[in-house]
Amino acid sequence: VLVEVNSETDFVAKNPEFVSLVDGIANVILDKKPANMEEAMKLELDGISIEEAIVNKTATIGEKLSFRRFELVEKTDNQVFGTHMGGKIVTLALLEGNDTEVAKDIAMQIAAMRPLYLDRESVPEERIQKERGILTEQAENEGLDSNKLPMIVNGRLNKFFEEICLVDQGFVKENKMKVSKYVESKNMKILSFVRYEVGEGMEKKEENFADEVAKQING
Repeated sequence: VLVEVNSETDFVAKNPEFVSLVDGIANVILDKKPANMEEAMKLELDGISIEEAIVNKTATIGEKLSFRRFELVEKTDNQVFGTHMGGKIVTLALLEGNDTEVAKDIAMQIAAMRPLYLDRESVPEERIQKERGILTEQAENEGLDSNKLPMIVNGRLNKFFEEICLVDQGFVKENKMKVSKYVESKNMKILSFVRYEVGEGMEKKEENFADEVAKQING
């Protein structure tokens, strides 16, 4: 199970009470296997709901805490997990096979290269068409031969896939080899992956320090 619980500062993230809360939430979710966040928030942790536990710890620690998301992944006996625990970036890869070193390599790849999808088939058609439109417009603005536009756009679209699709990326330890070729050479297959980066997609408040001090003085 992967969980993301946010605090406002790094200082609180290292607080033993906060760490204990995160561990508790992860263990309860692993045990009860809720289907979504709504179910997860109602699960019992130390005699109260996870939702109440977060509210209580917010009051105790003095910083707003929030349980943002979780992902449960299960494997069979002929599958293996690869994990990368980098503090603010955590990845979990699920592979067919039993080579743990290969699985670790793939987890590291996911952390470093930020793939959005496993393969081209996983990319929503809407996303592909949007990118194709952008690339076509760029090529037209460059004044390129209109007869060659489709070929040029397809070439650039392939580059796009190589950036966002895990199996199409160059392998970080040997860039001339694609990830797909690396795992094939080890008789493995990537089935799925999860990548969490703390706070990704969240709007960050940029407080003007001078204004903040002025507010406190005037207040």
